[in-house]
Amino acid sequence: MGSKVADLLYWKDTRTSGVVFTGLMVSLLCLLHFSIVSVAAHVALLLLCGTISLRVYRKVLQAVHRGDGANPFQAYLDVDLTLTREQTERLSQQISSHVVSTATQLRHFFLVEDLVDSLKLALLFYILTFVGAVFNGLTLLILGVIALFTVPLLYRQHQAQIDQYVGLVTNQLSHIKAKIRAKIPGTGALASAAAAASGSKAKAE
Repeated sequence: MGSKVADLLYWKDTRTSGVVFTGLMVSLLCLLHFSIVSVAAHVALLLLCGTISLRVYRKVLQAVHRGDGANPFQAYLDVDLTLTREQTERLSQQISSHVVSTATQLRHFFLVEDLVDSLKLALLFYILTFVGAVFNGLTLLILGVIALFTVPLLYRQHQAQIDQYVGLVTNQLSHIKAKIRAKIPGTGALASAAAAASGSKAKAE
C-alpha cells in the first residue's frame, strides 16, 4: 500500500497520478462553491450514470448478437473483500497501536511532560491562529494536495541541495533548542539526570 502511494506521489505512472490529482482538485474546488452533500451527490450520480450506461451498452450489444452481455465490472465483483481472522486481528492491532501512540503524544504535550515540547506546540497553535485568519480549512487542504503531488517530485530531483539546506536548518534549530532548555529552570538538571541514568544503564549492560 505504501509503495503504491509513493508511486502515485512520485508520478511513476503519469496517467494515474494525473487522474487522481485532477479528481482531487476538481472535488475540492467544487466544495469551495457547493456544499459537501451536493458535491458528493453529484459525484455519485455521475459515477452511477457512467457505470449504468456501460452496463446497458453491453446489454444492447447482446441484443443485436454482438456480445455476450457480460457485466463489464465482473472482474471487480469477483474480488473477495472479506478479511480473514488473521487480517482482522492484524488490522485491529494496527488501529489500536495508532490510537495508543496518539493518546501518548497528546498526553506528553498537553500534560507538559516536557516543557520545551509543550511550548513549541503552543507556538505552533499560535501561528495557526494567524493562518486560520487568512485561509480556511478547505483552502489549506487544497494547498496540501498540491504540495503532496509536487514536493516529493521536487525533492527527488534536487535531493542533494535540499538535504544540505535542511541539515543547516536542523543544526540551527538544535542550537536554539539547547539554549532555550539551558535557560528554563530545572530543564537542564532533568536532562543531565536523564543522561547520567542512561550512561549508568549502559555501563551496567
